[in-house]
Amino acid sequence: MASLPPSPFDRDRRNRRTMMAAATVGLGMLALGFASVPLYRIFCEQTGFGGTTQRAEAATQVKVATGHSMSIRFDSNIAPGMPWQFHPERPTQTVTVGAKTMAIFIAKNMSDRPVTGTAAFNVTPLQAGAYFTKIQCFCFTQQTLQPGQEVRMPVLYYVDPKILDDPDNRDTQQITLSYTFYPVEPDKKAS
Repeated sequence: MASLPPSPFDRDRRNRRTMMAAATVGLGMLALGFASVPLYRIFCEQTGFGGTTQRAEAATQVKVATGHSMSIRFDSNIAPGMPWQFHPERPTQTVTVGAKTMAIFIAKNMSDRPVTGTAAFNVTPLQAGAYFTKIQCFCFTQQTLQPGQEVRMPVLYYVDPKILDDPDNRDTQQITLSYTFYPVEPDKKAS
């Protein structure tokens, strides 16, 4: 007995099903593309991946690890096109692990116009990011400096005592906190 060719109705139904499956997969991939940046940011903040530091509230209580100190080195950079001078007040600090400490960075607008900047940051060694916690930082918001204006910008931070129990950080003697200031482009719609 010879088989009959599929009817046009069956073929149309299969084509619609295939098209719906392809559209669903495409929309799912698009949604994943939009969600990937916030999900990656959350992952980095939670794990310290890539040298991402942690954040805490000022009221956070931390047990100081008396007798355990660490050197914190500060690195400052300016992106091309950023007309600022930017540097730490002191290039290094020796801190007690768990103790809240403040560092000061100085920025000066060298141009004849107001300039807004934003700071990107990380720490090295990268695995120490999970234990370097900022309470207050100029990097949390954009900074606008008027022509010739110089400002002192504080960073309030601590190194979490849990770093002492981490086998990957057991021998860490120094953490480098690095900032790079980038210009914020003015909103072109406001022009």
